[in-house]
Amino acid sequence: MEKTEFIEKNIFLNLENLNDGFEGDSKGYFSESDFEIVLERIEKLGIGIYGIEPRFEGNSIDIKINEDFRKKATDSKWYKKAFSEFKKQQPNLQYSATYKVSDKLLNKSTTVNNKELS
Repeated sequence: MEKTEFIEKNIFLNLENLNDGFEGDSKGYFSESDFEIVLERIEKLGIGIYGIEPRFEGNSIDIKINEDFRKKATDSKWYKKAFSEFKKQQPNLQYSATYKVSDKLLNKSTTVNNKELS
């Protein structure tokens, strides 16, 4: 299974992708509440995030990357802190991220047991 397919089936499952065509089809943008679910799911699965990019009214406003926080992509502390900072900066943002999915996880199974995500 490819990374994009894995993320669609296991991370974005039952969430509303707000990407209205301004980005490539594979880039998901989510409301604050849905992105919080995304972060919970990736933390449970050990997936990393290289960068978080919010947008407001269709415009990208900033980007934060794991290197800014001197943390590994899989360290949930950095992306939780970045998300918290964005929420304080501006309400009603839509969030996207660049994910790191290990080959081991991709090869583990074609679909992660949904109980792991609850």
